[in-house]
Amino acid sequence: MKKPLFPAVFLDRDGTLIHDRPGHYLSDPAKLRLYKNTIPALRLLRKLGFRLFIVTNQSGIARGYFTRATAEKVNARLEKLLAAGGARIDETAYCPHGPNDGCLCRKPLPLMGRKLIKKHNIAAERSFMVGDKTSDMEFGGKLGLKTILLRTGHGQTQLRKPQALSATGHVSAGILQAARFIKHEIQDSHNADSHGGAASRR
Repeated sequence: MKKPLFPAVFLDRDGTLIHDRPGHYLSDPAKLRLYKNTIPALRLLRKLGFRLFIVTNQSGIARGYFTRATAEKVNARLEKLLAAGGARIDETAYCPHGPNDGCLCRKPLPLMGRKLIKKHNIAAERSFMVGDKTSDMEFGGKLGLKTILLRTGHGQTQLRKPQALSATGHVSAGILQAARFIKHEIQDSHNADSHGGAASRR
């Protein structure tokens, strides 16, 4: 028997769920700051039936700014804060390598996503990638996900790049607006399916 496939939303971390300070690497869990709309957005997505995954590049490890253990403490604190607000994350994946390390897991390469899709039985064609960088949009495109670029974090600057627009399916002001867009998208899809079904019965 075939295992059921689930829709998911893949989420960048810095500049998407939490405040990102350009030029700084978050190495202290106590300094992590959620955007005010992060928890409501993720609760809405969970209510809509989506599995939720964080996929993040953490080159500060390769650069020697902090260790894997530190990065995992930051991720654990983020998951704890989200869970306390009723926004559970299914899994967090991160790439510890730098831009010139030649790894296969650094976004926009899709390895982190492919592993999560396989492990959690995700239906890519019914899933989304939300982030604030062109690399997030390219990552989502390589996996067959619908992509949403946020204006938070690096998003406003990234929108000046032609490749960002070509790789982006939709632009949202922030994470809650993205969640609401996803809600409308799946509602429109359900309406189209039911209208098609009705037409086929006539």
